[in-house]
Amino acid sequence: MDVRTLCLGVLSLGDASGYEIKKRLEDVFSHFYDASFGSIYPALSRLQSEGLVHCETETQAKRPDKKVYSLTVDGRLTLVEELNNLPGRDRVRSEFLVAMCFADLLPAGMVGEMIDRRINEHKTHAVELNEKEGQGTAAQRFVAGYGRALYEAAATYLEENRYLVESEALMAQLGNDRASSGE
Repeated sequence: MDVRTLCLGVLSLGDASGYEIKKRLEDVFSHFYDASFGSIYPALSRLQSEGLVHCETETQAKRPDKKVYSLTVDGRLTLVEELNNLPGRDRVRSEFLVAMCFADLLPAGMVGEMIDRRINEHKTHAVELNEKEGQGTAAQRFVAGYGRALYEAAATYLEENRYLVESEALMAQLGNDRASSGE
C-alpha cells in the first residue's frame, strides 16, 4: 500500500489538513506504517490533481492559512478499489536484525544490551496497543490487538532465544582474545 492510499483512508474518516493526516497516521498506523510529511504532501497534491481529494483554504488568525482536504466520491471509490486488492506480504525492515546477523563481530555485552533494549521497546509498544484495544471501531481494535500480539511474541522470542546470538558473540570474543594473546 502506498502513501496515496493511506491518505485516502485517513480522509475517509473525515476532512483533515496535511498536519492532521500525519497526526492520525501516527496515532493509528505508527506501529506498522510510517509516512513522513515529505511523502504526504506530494501524495495530497497528486490526489488533488487527479480529482480524488478536494482542498479548501481556511484563514486562521495569527497563523498561516490552513489547507483542509476532503475525499471526493471518486476518491472514496479509488480507496475501495485499492483496499479490494489482496495485500502483499508484510515486509520487516529492521536494523536490529541486521546487527544480530553479525553478532559475532560485536562485543557480547553490546549484543545483550541491544536485545534488552529491543525487549523493552516491544513490551512498551504492546502496552500502548493494549490500551488502544478498547478504543475505536472494531477494525481498529482488531489491528491494535494484532499489533500487541506481534510485539508480545517478539519480546518472548528474544527472551527465550537470546542465548543463540549472545553465545556466538561471546565465543567470537573469546577466540579473538586468545588469538591476540598468542594462545
